[in-house]
Amino acid sequence: MPQDKPALYGGQAVIEGVMFSGKHVNVTAVRRKNDEIVFYEVPKTTKPWVKALLRIPFIRGIVGLIDSSAKGSQHLNFSIEQYAEDEAGEEGAETKAEDGKKESVWSLSMIFGVAVAGVISFALGKLAFTVVPAAVEELLFGKSFDNIVLHNLIEGLIKTLFLLGYLYAISFTPLIKRLFQYHGAEHKVISCYEAGEELTVQNVQKYTRLHYRCGSSFIVLSVIVGVILYSMPIFEWNSIWERIYIRILLLPVVLGVSYEVLRLTNAVRDIPVLRYLGYPGLWLQLLTTKEPTDDQVAVSIASFNRMRELDAQISEQPGQAAVNA
Repeated sequence: MPQDKPALYGGQAVIEGVMFSGKHVNVTAVRRKNDEIVFYEVPKTTKPWVKALLRIPFIRGIVGLIDSSAKGSQHLNFSIEQYAEDEAGEEGAETKAEDGKKESVWSLSMIFGVAVAGVISFALGKLAFTVVPAAVEELLFGKSFDNIVLHNLIEGLIKTLFLLGYLYAISFTPLIKRLFQYHGAEHKVISCYEAGEELTVQNVQKYTRLHYRCGSSFIVLSVIVGVILYSMPIFEWNSIWERIYIRILLLPVVLGVSYEVLRLTNAVRDIPVLRYLGYPGLWLQLLTTKEPTDDQVAVSIASFNRMRELDAQISEQPGQAAVNA
């Protein structure tokens, strides 16, 4: 029976599959070349101090990004392993017993290593898209005029062009195109669930591949928030090195504020005038998502249903739920 106020779920596309994050467990479903769908299930084990930080406005955005990057990298790694095995010619998926055996191979050190890699790649990527546009604008227009706001607007434009160009270029890669299709399938499933409809391929395909809570929207908002924040008089600079230093120093602030703005745009998306605040992020999703095939939607539905099933099972076991919280 559809809920009046359905829980808010998130996820991410992986290689030939989708990961969904539930209250107690994260589940990835991947389609192998033999058409079998295999699952990777990881209980959520958020530390108490992390949960406390996730309740603090402006801090929760940064903590959430780091946490999701670390955990998401495990699921991406699983999907890459499945894809590599298929490409190497290994037939079929492993049996349930073999899956359990393989999962046990994940030692604490391996999980830590993958998590660190995810956080580092996120941090380096964000730094690159923060520092490089500032440096390019300074080199091209640094001595042309003194208007700080205009400098920041041009920097924001350069950053946007870099981002759009990068996404457009990689979208032609077959593997990335399919990743973007699974991204669209993830959004469609969440939208169908939030609308209270039964999760069938036919129902899911009726919904848009764009969603207000997507990380793509967060990227656009961080550019806009950055331009506004950097334009404040207290953050003036006298050299390119001061400019870059200020950008790096304010990066956590930009991320924190952008996350709160994203939450706000999602909260007011049903208000006729204010809903347009989230449109820049939706426009970017025209690049980061593609229309999925029915088979890809079926994988997304399988992942979501499995996540909901495990969440319900754990919720019925208070002691176990407490351990995983």
